[in-house]
Formats: sequence, structure tokens, C-alpha cells
Amino acid sequence: MAEPPLKPTLQKPPGYRDPTNPGRPIPRQPVRKPAIPPSFRPKKKSRSCCRACCCFFCIFILILIVLFLIAGGLFYVWYEPKLPEFHLQTFRLPQLNVTVRPDGTYLNAETVTRVEVKNPNNKLGWYYDGTRFEISIGDDTVLGSKNIPNFSVGKGKTTSLKVETSVKNQLINDGKGKKLKSQISSKDLMVFVDVKTKAGLILEGWKVGTVEINVLCGDVKLKNLENGEMPKCTINLLKWINIH
Repeated sequence: MAEPPLKPTLQKPPGYRDPTNPGRPIPRQPVRKPAIPPSFRPKKKSRSCCRACCCFFCIFILILIVLFLIAGGLFYVWYEPKLPEFHLQTFRLPQLNVTVRPDGTYLNAETVTRVEVKNPNNKLGWYYDGTRFEISIGDDTVLGSKNIPNFSVGKGKTTSLKVETSVKNQLINDGKGKKLKSQISSKDLMVFVDVKTKAGLILEGWKVGTVEINVLCGDVKLKNLENGEMPKCTINLLKWINIH
């Protein structure tokens, strides 16, 4: 008996892949990520560190302020600090001559001034450095200035400062000269004493800082001072705070 004829084997087309035998996969090129602009790149950690440092510094300053306020409150409650008091005690004019000459009007004068300094504190002292007196009368006619040595006023104590000044052959305005002559005879002469100094506290024997003050005494008539009046002086702080 004759065998059936064999079927011809079909040829695989080019590029055919057998699903039962995947074979070696074809390598693919890696996908490149698109470049990110610098403005969109993630920020570095240095900025977060700077923020942490700023926060720590602010907290530290806040704590210092709170501690300072607490210490100041305790200091005020315990020591009860008070400002010193100044009074224009006496003012004398041993000499005051106005001379009119052909070439102008000249002033010769001598002054003796006493200023009383009182410390109302029972637990604190006051000390003064670089004290300078300036004496003037009438319409800003200066009769000299003088520096005095440093001094201190103890707890609850009072001291008196004596200052002598003089001017010789000081040329002044003719109108001022005539006005001074009339005021001298009537003793309506206005007196002004300006004291510039640096004041500081004495705490348990230690000197604690200084602050510049300007003590303004006077704006009072000479005859009132001769009658025993002792006007209280004004303390000027920071050039715009006046304490009477």
C-alpha cells in the first residue's frame, strides 16, 4: 500500500517571532529624562538651616528681653530709685559794670553761684563726671563758664556746689548794655545757670553706667534770689525729656 505524500514545510517569513520561544529580547535605548531648568530644580538644604538659625536667634533675643524686664522690675521694687534734685541755692554779683566807650560797650562781671544737689535715695548713691557750669543773665549774656571736679552724693545726702566765674572787657551789644544797666539798678535781672554733667548710680559700692543730663536752673529774678528763694532746677534727658 502506498504512503500518503508529505506536505511541504512552510517557510517562516522574515521577522517572524515564535510565541513559544521568545528568544533574546531586543535591547532598547534608555529613555532620557528632559533637562529641568535651574529655577525648577529642588532647593538645597542650606536655606532650611538659615531659617532654623534665624528662628533660634529671635527666640534667644526674646528670652533676653524678658529676663531684662524681670530684672529691671525686681531692681525697681527693691531699690525704689529716684532722680536727684537740684536747686539754685544762691547767686551773687560782686561786680557787674557796663562801660560805654567810643569803640563799643564793654562788660566786666564776677559771679558766685551755689547749686544744691540732693539724693533722695536711701539705698543708692549718685556720682557725677565732667560737670560744667555756664552762667548767663538777661538776654543770653554769658558771664563765664567753669568745670568742676568729679563728685558723688551718698545715700540720702545733700551737697552744695560753689562756682565762681568772671568776664573782663567783654564786648556786648549797645542795646544789651543799656538794658543791663537799667536791670541792675532795679534788680530785675534774670539769672540762668546751665549745668552739663554725666550722672551714674552707685550700687553697693559699684559705679553703674552714666547718662548725660543737662540741669537748667534759674529763669528767676536776681531780687528773688536775694530774698532767699531757691527755685528747683529742671533735668533734661536726651535733649527732649524735661523732668521738673
